[in-house]
Amino acid sequence: MSVHTTDNGRIVAALDKVSVRRLTTDQVILDGVDWRVRSGEHWALLGANGAGKTTLLRLIGALMHPTTGTVEVLGHRLGRVDVRELRAHIGLVSPAQRVPQDAPGLTVVLTGHSGTVQPLWRMYGAEVRDRAQALMAELDVKELAERPYGVCSGGQRARILIARSLMADPALLLLDEPFNALDLPSREDLIDSMRRLADGRPGLTTITVTHHLEELSPAIGHALLLREGRIQASGPVADVLTGARLTACFGRPIEVGRHGGRWTARSGRAA
Repeated sequence: MSVHTTDNGRIVAALDKVSVRRLTTDQVILDGVDWRVRSGEHWALLGANGAGKTTLLRLIGALMHPTTGTVEVLGHRLGRVDVRELRAHIGLVSPAQRVPQDAPGLTVVLTGHSGTVQPLWRMYGAEVRDRAQALMAELDVKELAERPYGVCSGGQRARILIARSLMADPALLLLDEPFNALDLPSREDLIDSMRRLADGRPGLTTITVTHHLEELSPAIGHALLLREGRIQASGPVADVLTGARLTACFGRPIEVGRHGGRWTARSGRAA
């Protein structure tokens, strides 16, 4: 399967009337979702726990199919394409990814070339190794090449996994709560890396699932709010990340601030 390079403005992901139900309980996880993501856009996906964020990301990552509706990713409709080949063009970063804890950082990045958990050394020639080292430098983790993954900090592991996902030169990068359990310095290092990544790769599209506005890099230009499986708002961040919309999404008063491209949110019960 060939996936053509996406030009800015081209639709990378298209969801039409998408619903997902849990077959065992008939629980509605997503309900009538319509969404378009274009090349070069950087999206934040926000909502309370159980809103359906990870399910939406799994659909776009070709890891599951909708119960009803259609999902097209990189020009291919789920159900009419070999998803294993499609996934090769989609980068996915998640704290739940299986990674050998004793593997050095460079080895973890190299496995992104073969799409395997364990390294396949015969596939990693000099050019592949050079690319892995260049990506580690781009994500500011070059010094971790020989350090076991398991002893790296949470922020370092997140950046190693992003470098790993970029080995396949994906057109679409999905990040499922990459800031989970990071301390403040690690969070800021990862935000800086995401901003530089967006600046240096104008054709790359990213979708980031997060719980906190403070975790959004200045590169994030679009946001989608989910509540109980339904889209509450979707579009440019300035239109979506407002106090009124976030209050409606999370069900409690929220005040939003923005300074220098970064966001803040605080909540307090109405008097």
